[in-house]
Amino acid sequence: MKRIEPTPYPDVNAILQALVANVQAILGSHLIGMYLDGSLTSDAFDQASDIDFIAVSDEEIAGERFLALQAMHDRMATVDSKWAIQVEGSYFSQRALRRYDPANALHPNLERGTGERLKMLHHDAAFVIHQWIVRERGISLLGPAPQTLIDPISPADLQQAMLSILPAWVAHLRHDPAQFAGRGYQSYVVLSLCRVLYTLHFGAVGSKQGAAHWAQAALGEQWGLLIERALAGRLDSGSAATTEDVNGTLAFIDYTWERSQQI
Repeated sequence: MKRIEPTPYPDVNAILQALVANVQAILGSHLIGMYLDGSLTSDAFDQASDIDFIAVSDEEIAGERFLALQAMHDRMATVDSKWAIQVEGSYFSQRALRRYDPANALHPNLERGTGERLKMLHHDAAFVIHQWIVRERGISLLGPAPQTLIDPISPADLQQAMLSILPAWVAHLRHDPAQFAGRGYQSYVVLSLCRVLYTLHFGAVGSKQGAAHWAQAALGEQWGLLIERALAGRLDSGSAATTEDVNGTLAFIDYTWERSQQI
């Protein structure tokens, strides 16, 4: 297989090289393409990021192929690299990737983290965000240009996707403030809320960092310091969040919800 170097990071490229080779070996001629998603498609990748991908096949993946992919990801998670457990992605049929359909949304998915395994996951409307990223700025690891596989996604489509997933997410966040005790998740929530507000405002998708910097300028002093600490906290995920930041996060959740109701 020709060596691929899709990113400026040799250790990340090594994981991607192995991933593409392994997926090709399992799916063979059924594999249509593989694409980078997430922060690697922008200038926002850093040591706290993950390696997001989407793989496309000519048919739904199930049975022996699913089990073979699951075993392959289990093996890859043991590779001696900090990035081995930071791989996150989904496998879609060409038909399912074309345009999001909630009636055809159960697909193999792998999350980042120790002990995570490939599983069947119902992809909610947030996947429209990933489709947009892959279509507009995705990096091809293998296969045709992503624009040939994904229909155009309008600003209104993106805004509607955000509005549709926000109620359940806000209810989950409000339900248990103790989940913000760790700096990692507390920072993630603040920066994700910045991305929600960015998409609702512009009808486009920004990186966590880019959306955070926009929010600092656009939302003013009330949220600026909370966002600044969240930007720093994502690189210090093992520490505890302060009581001030837990309370600030809860208030920012309410603020985002109120803004969403004005759209």
